[in-house]
Amino acid sequence: MQPTVKPKNPNFSSGPCSKRPGYSVANLQLDTLGRSHRSALGKKVLGLACTETARILGLPADYRVAVVPASDTGAVEMALWSLLGARGVDALAWESFGSGWVTDIVKQLKLPNVNKIEAGYGDIADLSKVNFDNDVVFTWNGTTSGVKVPNGDWIPAERAGLTICDATSAVFAMELPWSKLDVVTYSWQKVLGGEGAHGMLILSPRAVARLESYVPAWPLPKIFRMTSGGKLIEGLFKGETINTPSMLCVADYMDALAWVERIGGVTATMARSEANLKAIADFVAANDWISFLAKDPATRSNTSVCLTLATSADNVKKMVKLLEAQGVAYDIGAYKDAPAGIRIWCGATVETSDLQALLPWLSWAFAEVTAA
Repeated sequence: MQPTVKPKNPNFSSGPCSKRPGYSVANLQLDTLGRSHRSALGKKVLGLACTETARILGLPADYRVAVVPASDTGAVEMALWSLLGARGVDALAWESFGSGWVTDIVKQLKLPNVNKIEAGYGDIADLSKVNFDNDVVFTWNGTTSGVKVPNGDWIPAERAGLTICDATSAVFAMELPWSKLDVVTYSWQKVLGGEGAHGMLILSPRAVARLESYVPAWPLPKIFRMTSGGKLIEGLFKGETINTPSMLCVADYMDALAWVERIGGVTATMARSEANLKAIADFVAANDWISFLAKDPATRSNTSVCLTLATSADNVKKMVKLLEAQGVAYDIGAYKDAPAGIRIWCGATVETSDLQALLPWLSWAFAEVTAA
């Protein structure tokens, strides 16, 4: 039987992700619009984007936060181009974005001493093989595979190299061991449901020391430069952005941060995401035609939940289109490079009640496309 109850919010895209519950553009503080981002007001709000991020995430007091260009990709590439080359590199990959960083390191930067530790979709790289005398580059959560690192226990507190972590679909949804992470990047449009085009870059004192003591052998574009005269450009971490940001997007981000605080902080956003994962896990356990792509329960993402179906790739595509036509689930097809399946965003801005309304529709759509 076709279900009768639909999700109130059918937006389950893994990026840009659903807006927070109760979101309205009318609620944004827009006094910065039409003003220079270099004005006292503009710098104040951009500075708050940095300091409020640090406060709400509970970062160590000596960590620095900056708003940078080009989303999470820009933030990661700033780190790779600015920091790598002083040591060997261990590059971890188990899905498309991690593989992209491996390509940057090997084929673009052409670094000579690179240890690639890779795994296929559904698995995770062998974390026991990582050499922390090298710099280590990895994604915390594989957005296109639904496979995350289980915890930070594999990272030693004492290490010679830097840890550079792409955490775009993990920050605000997963517990990160900040003292073990030297560079963390993310974008607003993931767990907080913010707007695109801007990235966040978080640096430990160890990362700052590297920036001030090491000069890469290659030229750096202006939008990557974090030092001047061998010293960190401190203004970058106080709201003096490298290039012109969208102050409308900044207002949207500040609204999202305020929402996180209202509901109880990062503990609450993590709990919301975990509750969403549980709803799907219970459904998968009760239906033998659907499975997690992530083989090990300990590595299953609670944000970008990737699922495989016991049917053909063509049927999966038909199912995705059918659900969209019914207005119950938008943008849930698997990533283009991933195995055929569906990907349902379960980050903090998604209501568990909407997922619970969606799940019977999955059963209905599967029956519809496999009936023939």
